[in-house]
Amino acid sequence: MILAILVAFYEQVSPDKNIYVTVVAIVVFMFGMMKLSAKTPSKNQDKKDKDV
Repeated sequence: MILAILVAFYEQVSPDKNIYVTVVAIVVFMFGMMKLSAKTPSKNQDKKDKDV
């Protein structure tokens, strides 16, 4: 994910911007964030367990 961020920022600074590289970097970053957020527990999970 850090590599995707660095690539996206590098493409924005370069004089000949390639939109496809930037889009791919953003998609990779969003996919990584989705996988990371799936691993973190919800704050409301304790409340749901008590209600059951």
